[in-house]
Amino acid sequence: MTTHTISTPAVDPYLDGNFAPVRQEITTDSLQVIGQLPPELVGMFVRNGPNPQWPPIGKYHWFDGDGMLHGVHISEGKATYRNRYVQTRGWKIENEAGKAIWSGFMEPPQMDNPYGPYKNTGNTALIWHAGKFLALNEGSVPHSITLPELNTIGEYTYNGKLVSAFTAHPKVDPVTGEMMFFGYSAAPPYLQYSRVSAAGELLTTVPIEIPVPVMMHDFAITENYTIFMDLPLTFSAERLYRGEPMLMFESDRPSRFGIVPRSGDNSNIRWFESSPCYVFHTLNAYEEGDEVVLIGCRISSTTVLGSPDSRSDSDGDIPRLHQWRFNLKTGTLREQQLDDVAAEFPRVNENFLGRQTRYGYTAKLANTPVPLFEGVIKYDFSNGKSQTYQFGKGRYGSESVFAPRPGATTEDDGWLITFVYDESSETSELIVVNAQDITGEPVARVIIPQHVPYGFHGTWISEEQLVVNY
Repeated sequence: MTTHTISTPAVDPYLDGNFAPVRQEITTDSLQVIGQLPPELVGMFVRNGPNPQWPPIGKYHWFDGDGMLHGVHISEGKATYRNRYVQTRGWKIENEAGKAIWSGFMEPPQMDNPYGPYKNTGNTALIWHAGKFLALNEGSVPHSITLPELNTIGEYTYNGKLVSAFTAHPKVDPVTGEMMFFGYSAAPPYLQYSRVSAAGELLTTVPIEIPVPVMMHDFAITENYTIFMDLPLTFSAERLYRGEPMLMFESDRPSRFGIVPRSGDNSNIRWFESSPCYVFHTLNAYEEGDEVVLIGCRISSTTVLGSPDSRSDSDGDIPRLHQWRFNLKTGTLREQQLDDVAAEFPRVNENFLGRQTRYGYTAKLANTPVPLFEGVIKYDFSNGKSQTYQFGKGRYGSESVFAPRPGATTEDDGWLITFVYDESSETSELIVVNAQDITGEPVARVIIPQHVPYGFHGTWISEEQLVVNY
């Protein structure tokens, strides 16, 4: 088996080192395992991320690359690996042309592109629901993917009922099986909210009124409510016409959090205001007495996608775990920083999503010019303490996904799984950490036969889900 990577000058850090894409799609059995994979750990870890098929047009941003899925199937203490492109319409057009057709976020929109100004890369996240495995990019429609092959079936539109974009972060209620998602747009309606039944039927889509279009990357659910974040990272066609950035963080606008009953609409949403901030990712939300509690990684401003901040804040882009408490009886809001350590990609045991959890997990940011993650933090919200597993010198990872132990009776009984890249050996591996002994050595390290570029979000597909996927 031979593999190769694109050789790219170090001019752009997101096309160099372990950000550099891999071109070859491979399938490898009998991977080397250091340690021992738990016999109860049966399923597939899949992670999505950007992997440009061709050298980019103009300036490249990490968010631009074509989606590539990296999957490790684990069974009987053994592991196999495969990687596949998400074959979107844009990927197919560029594949046939043998070159890039679309420029990226850092370039002006290609209004004269005969295939449309934007490409759905399918590169951000993944969700398994109602027997379907979907690759997601929040600007457009999801793509259905086969398991365990990771082949692209095509766009998935819920029998034509999908009328909005589809968030990269839908939420599945672990008790009811219902899935909630939203779509945002730079044109009215700026926000639409949808629910999908446990059987996979798109039930409703309703508009939610917000004053101006905003980039809304994530949201949250509780047992009875859905929480939207109207944050001041705004789109403006007027700015674009003036030769200014279309996307900008407006520090003079407040942050607004909207809480709507699960099956509600714009008529019964309640809004709470706080200081300007941005939240890329929520960890969880739950109800406690008269309060709805939200936990997420907060930054005070953002220059994402090269968008300028309307104020200067050298610390603005550093995310830290925060908590918001919305009192539905008094209408008051309390905001609290939970940790001063820089961290992102928050996750929980998703069997408890929307309910109060004792534990949460984040990726610990390294002090590097580009976003690299040097470890995983386990938070114990019952006592306000945390523990950290460090990947080691020159070793960086990504989002750690919780895989519950079958039959577990406690919330943290399971494993944290992520890809880690070792800069000294220039190799990638999958690590499996006992979530109840996070400071100990990984129970297993699975050596991957090619480097796995730094990416975005992953998921654990259980053995039962693999069986019923179609």
